[in-house]
Amino acid sequence: MDDRLESIIRSAARNAGKRYEEAKRAYRDGRDPSPAHSLPRDGEGRAKLVCRRHAERRAVAVDGTGRPACFDPDHPDCQGCVEDIREGIVETW
Repeated sequence: MDDRLESIIRSAARNAGKRYEEAKRAYRDGRDPSPAHSLPRDGEGRAKLVCRRHAERRAVAVDGTGRPACFDPDHPDCQGCVEDIREGIVETW
C-alpha cells in the first residue's frame, strides 16, 4: 500500500510541475517584449490608440520603445500612455 501511495503522490507532483511549466511558458509567450508591435494598426501602419490627454481616438506612429509620435515627456497623461503601451494595457480602437 505504501508503494501505491508513493506512486500516486509522485504522479500528482509531476502533473502539477508540468501544469506549472505550461502556465509559465504561456505567460512568457503571451508577453510581447515590444508591445508597440502588437497594437492594432490602420491601413498606413499607424497604431490605433485612445489618447489619454485629449480623450480622442488617434492613429499615430509608435517607435520601438513604445512612444507615440504625439508623446510629450512633460505631460503626465502622455507618460501614463507610454507606461500603458509598455505594459500592454493601453486602450485601443
